[in-house]
Amino acid sequence: MVDESLLKEIKAAQDAGASAASADDVKKSLAFIKQVSVENEDLKEELEDMDIAIQLVFSDVDIKFWLTVKEGDLDFGEGDVDNPSFTLTSTLEVGAGIVMGEVDATSAYMAGDITVEGNLQDAMAFQEIIELALEAFEDLVEDL
Repeated sequence: MVDESLLKEIKAAQDAGASAASADDVKKSLAFIKQVSVENEDLKEELEDMDIAIQLVFSDVDIKFWLTVKEGDLDFGEGDVDNPSFTLTSTLEVGAGIVMGEVDATSAYMAGDITVEGNLQDAMAFQEIIELALEAFEDLVEDL
């Protein structure tokens, strides 16, 4: 079950906007994705055959997060990940905007607001994870 207080905190961060986001807001969004990944059938199906390690680097605040998916299990943390499939580098505002649904990752990439080093196909899979998690989030906050 997704933590209701976590949903409320993320909703408040979304309402404030990515420009007001903190690294803690990103961490809460990643925690939500981890929690919902064990409940949401669409997300579980997406993760089933995935084996990726993602490095998120927020260059303006010197913060890094990682997210891994292996055999359907999603995990995340702060710091470096070994052998990332790709590294996404952006400002905190843009990165927070991506995980909170305010910024489209493809548009940000095309505009040069993010850089991706490594496997672009895995980066697109990450975008799909975010989109499915955001859909689940919208459904869950309707019930609050």
